Amino acid sequence: MANPKVQPLGDRVLVQAIEEKEQIRGGIVIPDAAKEKPQQAKVIALGTGKLNDDGSRSGFDVKVGDIVLTSKYGGTEVKLDDEEYKILNSSDILAIVG
Repeated sequence: MANPKVQPLGDRVLVQAIEEKEQIRGGIVIPDAAKEKPQQAKVIALGTGKLNDDGSRSGFDVKVGDIVLTSKYGGTEVKLDDEEYKILNSSDILAIVG
C-alpha cells in the first residue's frame, strides 16, 4: 500500500477502506455486489484544514495512520495507482477505532 502523492483540500481527508475478511457460514458465499461497503478505513492524507471566519485554519481530530469509522455513503471514491481510495469531508468521519 504505497502512499499516493495527493493532497486533499480544505477539511477533506483521503482514506483507504479496510476490507473485512470474508466469512463463509454454512457453505453460503455472499457475492461481492451484495456485500455492504466497509465502514472502517485508514487515514492516508489530510487536507489543509477548514478556513475559519477569522482567516485561521482549524486542525483535524484525526492524524495520518488512524483507523476510523466513516459514514456508509459519504465521500467520493477515487482510483489512484490501481488502489481505491475515498475523499471524505472531516464531518463524515464518525469515530477513531482503538
